[in-house]
Amino acid sequence: MKTFACQCGNTLHFENSRCVSCGRDVGWCPSCKGMRSFTSTGTPAYTCDHCQASTVQCTNYRDFQVCNQMVAVTTTWEEAPAYCSCCALNRTIPDLSIPGNQEKWYQLETAKRRLLYNLDLLDLPYASVFDGFELPLTFEFKDDVVEEDGQVEKTFTGHADGVITIHIREADPVEREKNRVAFGEAHRTLIGHFRHEIGHYYWQLLVQNRREEAFKVVFGDHDNPSYSEALDTYYRNGPAPDWPQRCVSAYASMHPWEDFAETFRAYLEMISVLDTAENVSLLLDEEEKESFAGIELDTLLRHYEQLGIKANELNRAMGLPDLVPEVFTPAVADKMRFIHRLVKTGRRMKRAWGMGQGAAGMG
Repeated sequence: MKTFACQCGNTLHFENSRCVSCGRDVGWCPSCKGMRSFTSTGTPAYTCDHCQASTVQCTNYRDFQVCNQMVAVTTTWEEAPAYCSCCALNRTIPDLSIPGNQEKWYQLETAKRRLLYNLDLLDLPYASVFDGFELPLTFEFKDDVVEEDGQVEKTFTGHADGVITIHIREADPVEREKNRVAFGEAHRTLIGHFRHEIGHYYWQLLVQNRREEAFKVVFGDHDNPSYSEALDTYYRNGPAPDWPQRCVSAYASMHPWEDFAETFRAYLEMISVLDTAENVSLLLDEEEKESFAGIELDTLLRHYEQLGIKANELNRAMGLPDLVPEVFTPAVADKMRFIHRLVKTGRRMKRAWGMGQGAAGMG
């Protein structure tokens, strides 16, 4: 993740909504694609201090402070309510009448914006239901529902036909840590859920009915056993004993679909960490500073492993979990290579579909 500069020279971070030095309003400018300071015009409109674009705050920024993105003004500010292209992907938000849910929503939106930033960095295709896209991307942030008769309708984090549902308890760090320990996971993060579920989305968009035979060669036959059979076996017997040799996580050994989603999560984590390191001049040589999708996977993995070893030692010195717990065996590297090729394919398909930059496009 890049850092940016306020008009006053202070460093701005991706989650900022105000400069801590000069107090200026801060947000993501859709015109110059960066975190910028903004000057109010005395109306609901703001002028970007960097590119002078006329904008308004996203409605979820203005009314609920869970977003920090601006929306370009096309005619007059009276077009509000105006939603940024990140918030326009929402179908269901948490019940804000319940104490604590607005803070959970803020955490969910922050993770979602980081996810979309990564997708735009890789130039992967996605669009909302308003764009006429073949598989629109939609988000639902939900809790369990208690019916009038006292019955509880459970909500499950998952993906189905472009709709990503995240249970809002995942935005509660205490509950999330309990589940992390209970399931024996090295990491369980909110952004990790988004990265895993978007893997299922891209399997349906880029693999299903297009590259399934190539997928089976690398990940296995997703039809045999069936997903339900594999799920029952996993929760009855636990992960496959040899999962560290061929999978990026224990859960990945459950079924080829989950293997793909977990590998996609690990791939996005690698890109995010390398992007951050590259932008603070920790990592890549000058000749390698190009689109990550244009760099060979072996080069990315080598840099990621080198950085991971150093970061893990720093975390251990502080008593924290490893930043990079995965071991990239030859089998795992082959799966990462499949994802890397798929990303390149996704970029070509995006251009063929005539799609522009997405919600947080790098420009």
